[in-house]
Amino acid sequence: MSLDKATPQGVDNEKSQEEPVELPRFMGRHIPPIDRLLIRVIPPVLIVAVMIWVLGNPEAASATISKMRTFVTGKFTWLFVLYSVFTVGVCVWLSVSRVGKIRLGGPKAKPQHSKFAWYSMLFACGQGIGLIFWSVAEPIMLRDENPVIPAGANGGGEEGAIVWTYFHWGLTAWAMYCAVAVCLAYSHHNLGKTLTFREATVDILPRWSRRGAGVVVELLAIIATVLGLATSFGFAAMQFSSGISSFTGASASPMMWFMVILIFAGITSISAIVGINKGMARISGLNSILSIVLLAAVLIFGPSLYIISNMSQTFGSFFTNFASMSLWTDSGLAATTIDSWQDSWNGWWTVFIWCWVIAFSPFVAGFIARISRGRTIREFVLGVTIIPSLIVMVWVAIIGSAAIYYDDQSNRSISDSVAADTSSGLFAMLDSVPVIGTILLVIATILVATYYVTSLDSGIYALSEFVSAPGKSGPVFRVVLVLSVATVTTVLLTMGGTAVVDTVQTGTIIGAFPFSFVIILMIINLIRRLLKRDKAIRQLEKDINNPDPSLVFVPDPDGEGAIRKTDQHPEAQS
Repeated sequence: MSLDKATPQGVDNEKSQEEPVELPRFMGRHIPPIDRLLIRVIPPVLIVAVMIWVLGNPEAASATISKMRTFVTGKFTWLFVLYSVFTVGVCVWLSVSRVGKIRLGGPKAKPQHSKFAWYSMLFACGQGIGLIFWSVAEPIMLRDENPVIPAGANGGGEEGAIVWTYFHWGLTAWAMYCAVAVCLAYSHHNLGKTLTFREATVDILPRWSRRGAGVVVELLAIIATVLGLATSFGFAAMQFSSGISSFTGASASPMMWFMVILIFAGITSISAIVGINKGMARISGLNSILSIVLLAAVLIFGPSLYIISNMSQTFGSFFTNFASMSLWTDSGLAATTIDSWQDSWNGWWTVFIWCWVIAFSPFVAGFIARISRGRTIREFVLGVTIIPSLIVMVWVAIIGSAAIYYDDQSNRSISDSVAADTSSGLFAMLDSVPVIGTILLVIATILVATYYVTSLDSGIYALSEFVSAPGKSGPVFRVVLVLSVATVTTVLLTMGGTAVVDTVQTGTIIGAFPFSFVIILMIINLIRRLLKRDKAIRQLEKDINNPDPSLVFVPDPDGEGAIRKTDQHPEAQS
């Protein structure tokens, strides 16, 4: 909190001038105590209720959630497809229009992190663990059947399998993260709002509805973040256990899951205490180095010629088929009523992944926004979409191509491994790499740990912001949040096993449906803010990020601007 919060409470200017100014200066709304209580109390109560329901009657819970997923898939596939295209269009507009010159944090702001550290952190929090999980599983599962892209000359669908994996984890997914992140970043760094969804969204609503709408928006964000982190924590524990089993022979068990959860929680707690600029940056840097080593080793010791040839061919196919994949809804199903989401290819893949990206948007976008002060909007958009997308495509081209090659050479043994346990696909492929396969198994297992720790770390920082804003959370509170998420994960795994985690994960995806409307509203609000950005607002952005302690603001109680106390004739800035 900056000194402007203290000024309305009677602190004189002389004292204010002695205190350092925290940037950006706070210009948001002070939350009434009853609203703050609701935001802190309702999420844990609802989450506990969901846990009791799922654990108490897992079959009924699974059936109910499956019906909801079928409804969303059957009736709203078009919505998720158009939403994804909309976010790509917004990112294009932000990068090529004049608003791309706007600097997050004002014209004098400087980036807090080097480009390597920035790319490492945003990639690790946004997609690292998901890409490790699916870079083998998706190409293997799709190689025999996939839409849009025609089969190759030999009748296989290997090319389409790789290209669809590019599509699901590349440009469009990152554009969906980016569109949300830039809304939060501009609202926080340039307008002085808290780094929360309510402050980035409610301005566009009628004044009378903003308070209630803000509480609802924040509740949705908090619940999505906690459940998303907990279910991902569960899958990361299972995949890490699969990695350990791949080179030690030890069988995965609930006790191993519990030990893995303790280790992950401990590392994340240390990172939370050390601070985001040190802990997260160092772990993310390690991620990047190990990822480069893994890719280089598979390329050199694996089927190099096949990988390079397949990379060239599938890159071309991706750019050729991007528009068709982006707009493919499997329209024939719209003429009928599907009995289950499993009857829809999109239900298994595109809708599933887009919902998962939306559900992860609260903490991924919040973290990306926090670490991006000092970047222009154009640099931000290109950095969050183009660079990670290229990394994804290179990763999938190398790892996925090697998996298909070794699958053919071993009479579909990798396909059998994926069918038995999706999380084991990467390790089955790496075990096939000659000479250094065992070493790569160890590296991949470490990567699972470090990528998830960075995801959990970024999620905890975002969650603490949602719960504490406009106050600042301390390291102790962040550690408590880590332990809370670890506890939920432990309960899910030890009492319900993988079936319960699958159910809660699916429920989290269903939660993306209402949250998608919040995001659309927030993006429209960003566009409105940028288009109405006039001379007064540009001056306000400069003042909000002015470190001079002699410049003292009194925020408007409604969060609509501020009064400059140091002006001879104070006047509202917006």
